[in-house]
Amino acid sequence: MNIYDISVTMENGETYQLDRYKGKTLLIVNTATKCGLAPQFDDLQKLYDKYKAKDFVVLGFPSNQFKQEVATAEDAAEACRMTYGVSFPMHEIVKINGKDAHPLFKMLTDETKGVLGSAIKWNFTKFLVDKKGQVVERFGPTESPLTFEDKIAAAL
Repeated sequence: MNIYDISVTMENGETYQLDRYKGKTLLIVNTATKCGLAPQFDDLQKLYDKYKAKDFVVLGFPSNQFKQEVATAEDAAEACRMTYGVSFPMHEIVKINGKDAHPLFKMLTDETKGVLGSAIKWNFTKFLVDKKGQVVERFGPTESPLTFEDKIAAAL
C-alpha cells in the first residue's frame, strides 16, 4: 500500500482517494482549532498561497485526541476559514494515534519517527510528502512551517 491507495473524507463528507494528488508535493498536518499552536494555520495558508501554483497542497486533518478540537469537522473547517483564512482542504476529524488511527496516519507514522517513536506527540505534527508519494520528513508540533520552507521548495 502507498499513500495514493488511501481514502480520506473531506469535512463535507466527500470521500476520495489521495491519488488525486499524484505528482503534487503535500504537507499533511494534524490540526486542532483550540490548540495554542493554531496560529500556525496562518503560516500554512501563506505557504499554500505561495506554492499552490507549483503543485503544492496542504491537507489539514483535525484530531481531537488531545482534546483541543471542536465537535464536528464542519465546525473545525469553518473556524479555520473564519479565524485564519484557510482555503486549503480540511478533512473529517480523525484519530492519529493508537489502534484506531486513520490509515493515512498509520502509514505516515510507520514511515517516520518523532520524539515518542512513531506516535504523534501533539497537534500540528507535519509530514512533507514528495511528488512520488514518499514521506520526505516529519516536523514537530512547535516547528513553524516557515522554518522549513526551503525543504518544501526543494521538494517542488
